[in-house]
Amino acid sequence: MSSAEKERYLQLVENLRAMPLETEWLEFKENNSNPQEIGEYISALSNSAAILQREKAYFLWGIDDKTHEIVGTKFSPKQEKKGNQELENWLLGLLKPRIDFEFIEVDTEKGKVVIMEVMAAFNKPIAFGGEEYIRIGSYKKKLKDFPEKERKLWLSFEQKPYELRVAMENITASEVTELLDCAAYYTLMQLPLPSNRESMMHNMEDEQFIRKMDNGNYEITNMGALLFAKNINVFQHLKRKAVRVIKYKGNGRTNAIREQVFTKGYAIQFEDVTDYIMSLLPQEEEIDGGRRIEHVMFPRKAIREMLGNIIIHQDLMQRGSGPMMEVFDSKVEASNPGALLVPIDRIIDTAPHSRNETMASFLRIIRICEERGSGFDRIEEGMRDLLIPAPKVETGEDFARTKLYWYAGLNEWSKEERIRTCYIATCYNYVNEIPVANVVLRQRFGVDEKNKAIVSRIIKETMEAGLIKLFDEGAAPKLRRYVPYWA
Repeated sequence: MSSAEKERYLQLVENLRAMPLETEWLEFKENNSNPQEIGEYISALSNSAAILQREKAYFLWGIDDKTHEIVGTKFSPKQEKKGNQELENWLLGLLKPRIDFEFIEVDTEKGKVVIMEVMAAFNKPIAFGGEEYIRIGSYKKKLKDFPEKERKLWLSFEQKPYELRVAMENITASEVTELLDCAAYYTLMQLPLPSNRESMMHNMEDEQFIRKMDNGNYEITNMGALLFAKNINVFQHLKRKAVRVIKYKGNGRTNAIREQVFTKGYAIQFEDVTDYIMSLLPQEEEIDGGRRIEHVMFPRKAIREMLGNIIIHQDLMQRGSGPMMEVFDSKVEASNPGALLVPIDRIIDTAPHSRNETMASFLRIIRICEERGSGFDRIEEGMRDLLIPAPKVETGEDFARTKLYWYAGLNEWSKEERIRTCYIATCYNYVNEIPVANVVLRQRFGVDEKNKAIVSRIIKETMEAGLIKLFDEGAAPKLRRYVPYWA
């Protein structure tokens, strides 16, 4: 153990001894080395810590449980055995599900203290030897005998989102500023930079980017790392959550010609990622009066919203994958781990749902994503302005994907793309209280009045697909209005 680590644990001992009483997440003993008792305490402390929304619970040997004075202990966990097994391995084998715990031996001026750090239960109660335990005050009890505590425990698993769990712990305030770009927070929030580090740490705590630990040091939350890391790769379990951008030659994935991984936090690198994607987009050439004019083939607002969506709607608990943007010759795809949380055909009108609501809320404050809706309506606005098909959304058990396609003219669109665009345009106008008639849809498709029969046919096909319906059944053809099937 390094001198810095020893100092941290000595400070932890002092902070825990200063507690007026034992709590549901803290137990003091002198020499109790009964393996069965220790296993039961691991279960009880872990489950109680989860209920109280704590990251850890503690069991300390060498402390008088009444006076909290250091008395020293003869307990040496590394020397203890149960049968032929080392104590730690024996305990692990009887814990279901297995939970992280660690024994730390610290020599103090008054004698040896052993600390057992126990991680809080994660997504189900921790059992030891097939029995689940809980703390009632300073007493260890069987969980099944306290149904109200059991209900609170299960409820706690829904209350601690992944974004607020620990990415890194036991770091000093100066190390926080080395790992996180705290100054960028004040720039994005349009606030003056504090004159001292203490004020900065206070602001970071308020935003839940960091938390103060029991030993006086800090832990960085997953949200703090994902939004403001100077290098996400430093946080080992978050490495795959960095945004990847891949450029392909053609419209298939067989020839990737460029790949970039953006390893800074989402908040501080969002505009840079957007700019980079825009630089990769193909250009449309137009001859105007002898002059060659180039237009980007996809709107920035659509790209920006797609990027924001894959960040805030990703399932952070899925390992091995993260948000990704792929650029082809005439299409763009944005994908993220985690199934879509709303039905695809209700993506325009349904109230926003996010797996990472705390992170999404902050990104709304700094205007990286929209307060209303999923941003899908803004994507449709951009596609409408360029007279290209409405975005296509796909989802499965563990992914969601949005696709944008570019075509030179309506004659290149597939029947499915025409029907989808007619439906999405009708939904968009309906939620914005714009009556949808043939003329409105002609504008969406870029069709002149003389060719309105083309749009009439698209409307008919969309109605046959069951996606839109007449608003006024008895109206004359010229006065007909259309609404989504669910209106």
